[in-house]
Amino acid sequence: MSDSNQDEVEAELIGFARGWAEAIVSNDAERIAEFADDDWVMVSESGTESGRRFLSLVASGELTHSAMDTVGEIRVRVHGDTAILTSRVTNTAHFAGEQFDADEWTTDVLVRRDGKWRCVLTHTTPARSDTSE
Repeated sequence: MSDSNQDEVEAELIGFARGWAEAIVSNDAERIAEFADDDWVMVSESGTESGRRFLSLVASGELTHSAMDTVGEIRVRVHGDTAILTSRVTNTAHFAGEQFDADEWTTDVLVRRDGKWRCVLTHTTPARSDTSE
């Protein structure tokens, strides 16, 4: 891939990440689903959860987000039709009436199908407060 093509793909993927964060804060399950593959799975300190469950919680209003911000730059690596995005993300979620604030390192694995990027896996790791970016 030429440098200019690589720059264009990286810019497209950074736009994808920002758009997805905006979709999550919109609390619109259909809009969020546009960024995720049907097989999307999330991995966190508590195990794995299907993206379908996440979307159903958003659709029901039981899970909402009021903030989702990237701290620093998004690291982008492209391997053919697969991309890996890694960044530090802070967010505020509300689940079952309780507020949860998170500061996490997030890795998203995206695949390009039919010309569109979709997330197939999201992995989060709590950030330590003494860790630099």
